[in-house]
Amino acid sequence: MDTVSLLLDGFGAALTPLNLLLLVTGALLGTAVGVLPGLGSAMAVALLLPVTFGLDPTGAFIMFAGVYYGGLFGDSTTGILLNTPGNSSAIAATIEGHRMARAGRAPQALATAAIGAFTGGLIATTLMVFFAPRLADWASLFGPAEYFALAAFAFAATATVVADSVVKGGIALAIGLALALVGVDPTSGAARFTLDQAPLFDGIAIVVITVGLLALGEVLHVASRIHRDPQASRPALAGRPWLSRQDVRLAFPAWLRGTGFGVPFGVIPVGGSEVPTFLAYATEKRLDRRRKRPMFGRGAIQGVAGPEAAGNATAGSAMGALLALGLPTSATAAIMLAAFQQYGMQPGPLLFERNGDLVWALLASLFLGIGVLLLINLPFAPLWAKLLLIPRHYLYAGITVCCGLGVYATSASSFDLVLLLLIGLLGLMMRRYGLPLAPVLIAVILGPLAETELRRALAVGEGDVGVLFDSGIALGLYGLLVVGAVVAVAARLRRRRATAAAG
Repeated sequence: MDTVSLLLDGFGAALTPLNLLLLVTGALLGTAVGVLPGLGSAMAVALLLPVTFGLDPTGAFIMFAGVYYGGLFGDSTTGILLNTPGNSSAIAATIEGHRMARAGRAPQALATAAIGAFTGGLIATTLMVFFAPRLADWASLFGPAEYFALAAFAFAATATVVADSVVKGGIALAIGLALALVGVDPTSGAARFTLDQAPLFDGIAIVVITVGLLALGEVLHVASRIHRDPQASRPALAGRPWLSRQDVRLAFPAWLRGTGFGVPFGVIPVGGSEVPTFLAYATEKRLDRRRKRPMFGRGAIQGVAGPEAAGNATAGSAMGALLALGLPTSATAAIMLAAFQQYGMQPGPLLFERNGDLVWALLASLFLGIGVLLLINLPFAPLWAKLLLIPRHYLYAGITVCCGLGVYATSASSFDLVLLLLIGLLGLMMRRYGLPLAPVLIAVILGPLAETELRRALAVGEGDVGVLFDSGIALGLYGLLVVGAVVAVAARLRRRRATAAAG
């Protein structure tokens, strides 16, 4: 009951006219920055950090709550409409979301993302308030062996489930791991695959890879087929701007399943919400294959609902890990940690004792921020979707310019623009030969984590490989990996026999 009374006191502080104005302003600014290709939610918080310097701490963090969730929705908006996710956490939802947009269902895709963000964020924030200590205890069970097993599980799930072909999925995964290895080895200090180019010593930024593969690669692909497929990129925005009963019937279980994936991952530092979003996507795709008429590949609403709920659920529980443990489990949470330190506060167990009024006002504003985000963006989904009605030569030229500006803004390096073009050409060739993009992206994101944790585990075990299998959690993950691989292979064999029998 103490928790409820403290939360109600937080609502009392957050519901003042000034703080509500700051919350709405933060949601609008966060969405506006998050929509810009190449920037994303983490950049939204970073860019708007100086805006709060003149505010009192409570007002500043209430504004940050709006920026936090607004930026996350902006990431998905630009991904669904322009195939350019603002952050890596929006990649999984972009795959089917952009297909929905190209099929003329952009308003429905955006509405699905908005409701999924609301559902995942609301459930995760509620659990964070009441069960944060238990989540923290669960997170403490993960060591190097468990992190490596988790990364291996994500690799296998992405390569075998997301891809239509295991061979093509494996090739795409190898491409991603090769890109992830570029740079200086963090353990030995040796340069790897840098071609003696100093800008490559720090590796290839995920923004460059994401924007190059998804956005610029799509632009080049459309340009290469402009005479062959003149109507491919000019969808008519037909249908209702809201979700039908059939849409809700398909999306609702996916929202809940995605939330179930996202909540636990927010309290463990495994690179953000990429793992749960791709696991949610893979789960929905696997379930979709049981339908008489599978929707994945043609714009499945479940492929947007699950990952979007997972990403925002991870964001909600990540804020709990930051406040309760002082542990930033994502780039956005790390910038929020800097904001706390700017005001002379250190997140962790003592924060609730020393700055309880501010913490509970912030927690209350997270609930309010999710609601404000839904109220602002759901009615505007048809308006955002009208971006697709812009003549394609203007639209894709604008996307190309935004890609270049977004990449250059993050590093101020002309070398990154050259890399952007090369990776865009790689994306074009992958589309041409039917190689999936998702395994490349998940390998780039989790490759460094897998390498680091593997080395740490082997160092602890003094070179004994058995240390990777000493944990029950690790064995459980490997067991799921084996079972999933067997099921996937068996399903493909059944489909091949059915096809042969029908032929």
